[in-house]
Amino acid sequence: MLQSKIDEWERRGLELVERRWKWIVVIVWLVICGWFIFQKWDAIRFFGLPDTDDNMRMMQVRGLLHGQGWYDLRNYRMNPPFGANIHWSRLVDLPIAGLILGLRPFLGGPAAERWAAAIAPLLPYLLLLFALALAARRLIHPLAYPLAFLAILFAGSTNGMFMPDRIDHHGWQLALLAMSMAGIADPKRVRGGLVLGITSALSLAIGLEMIIYLALAGAAMVLFWVADVTEAGRLRAYAVSMSGGVSLCFLVFASYDNRGAVCDALSPVYVSDALLGCALMYGLAWLSPADWKRRLALAIVAGAAIGGFHASVWPQCLQQPEHISPEAQRLWMSYVKEARPVYRHGWRIASLIGALPITGAIGWAVLAWTRRRDPDLLRRIIGIAVPSVAASLLLLWQTRTGPAAQMMAALGAAALVWILWPLFWRSKYPVVKVAGAVLVVVVGAGAVVPMVINLIPEKKATTYEADIGRANNLCASLWGLHPIALQPKGLVFTFVDLGPRLITLTHHDAIAGPYHRNYPQIVDIMHAFRGSADQAHQIIVDKYHSNYVLTCPNSSTTTIFMSEVPKGFYGQLAHGQVPKWLQPVPLPKDSPYRMWRVVG
Repeated sequence: MLQSKIDEWERRGLELVERRWKWIVVIVWLVICGWFIFQKWDAIRFFGLPDTDDNMRMMQVRGLLHGQGWYDLRNYRMNPPFGANIHWSRLVDLPIAGLILGLRPFLGGPAAERWAAAIAPLLPYLLLLFALALAARRLIHPLAYPLAFLAILFAGSTNGMFMPDRIDHHGWQLALLAMSMAGIADPKRVRGGLVLGITSALSLAIGLEMIIYLALAGAAMVLFWVADVTEAGRLRAYAVSMSGGVSLCFLVFASYDNRGAVCDALSPVYVSDALLGCALMYGLAWLSPADWKRRLALAIVAGAAIGGFHASVWPQCLQQPEHISPEAQRLWMSYVKEARPVYRHGWRIASLIGALPITGAIGWAVLAWTRRRDPDLLRRIIGIAVPSVAASLLLLWQTRTGPAAQMMAALGAAALVWILWPLFWRSKYPVVKVAGAVLVVVVGAGAVVPMVINLIPEKKATTYEADIGRANNLCASLWGLHPIALQPKGLVFTFVDLGPRLITLTHHDAIAGPYHRNYPQIVDIMHAFRGSADQAHQIIVDKYHSNYVLTCPNSSTTTIFMSEVPKGFYGQLAHGQVPKWLQPVPLPKDSPYRMWRVVG
């Protein structure tokens, strides 16, 4: 009798999970949002925008709300009067601006900004969870989506893009990529093609960070059609929605600076590529010869035509899209941590980033093997598995692919748990049943690596390392910048990474931030702090007419200056060798900053 009741409760519970999955997605999202807000409560209170891009995004939103033109994305608080050329779009500005306008009557301006920055990153997380649930239900089993949620909880790199105050555009791109995966997984071909085309266009309008995965998804649509001519409807829907979406996004969101043939944003370069590619794909779907060999030959010809067009018309975009000078690469870009391979970050960070992608790759392989007798489902599994594995392999190139690699791997990890768990749960031995099932869930969901690493004590930071961390935190804080904000307004010559935070929290202007289109200013900043005092005067005073010089002793940037050019201008300032054309600005004794007024 007891066993029958347990079986009945289990049956009803599973039916509830399957039928009410949308409500469960919302509940899970609300719980995770509450946890994220709890974790970041102090950062929310003190407007702790964690990254230079988050600060610049807030400045872009402020510019929009203060009347700056829709298509003018230059930030005129940097390198005035010319402004800093920012290659983003307004698309991600809209939810932040809407939240500020909605909250301002109730909270006032500063509090509205704080809570808009806290809430905005959580919105795309709902879309992400919804997309993961859809893809898991379509590829694995209607009851498998909670396992994808379990896996994503251990995707630290992915979740970091959705934390309160992380208002940069990466969260929306990850959510749209997840929706693209759900579109590929959709058994309804026309609907799946439409979803993939629309989400791809919106992602490209935000930025090009996901272009490799979106290109692989587009190639998958063609290969689906090569393998099965009945996939023509999916290919046709994708071609129409992608071409229309890219065109509309370019017209609505491309800034004045992005209307030229630039390689780092949605511009005439990628619009023309997309329109040609979509026209060819529509033509392929229209022709649809019965023989798969002829379809493959046509697909190869179309791919060669697109590649030839891009190479002949836009040869400048065959190189790295940033187009910075070798000097900027040497002095600045080579020090950007996220641009380094994952193995250069130490075993602890490499393990935390790479564990879930490795588990996911195994899961994709197991899922493909178990579904090999269903050609339609197998195609859709491979269509998502290939971009997922590609993102994991790209970690060997740059760590910045970690969030996408972990997000897509969550589905592979869920598949691995779903397939292996019953092998233990069906055992007649209770110990094997429970212990084996728990082990599969812990390992398959990617939890075991974070759990084990947390048990291994970290190497105690040296005094030198602790000073660097303290300086980085204090110089970015409201408290640290408050005395700086009390000085009369002026143009402040400071480190590249301090520029966005400075203009966000004070009324001062800066020379540059870490944005590749403004690499001449970045190089000038590096030359000024690394060279002689006379060279610094020529750059700081004669060229930029700066009013102040601001440094943050012991911060990360200073370690480079002191190790490579200890006798350079920064090294001289650090040792008290201040030239006569600078006059110290009195700051509180415990201030993390050193500031000088330009007097000659």
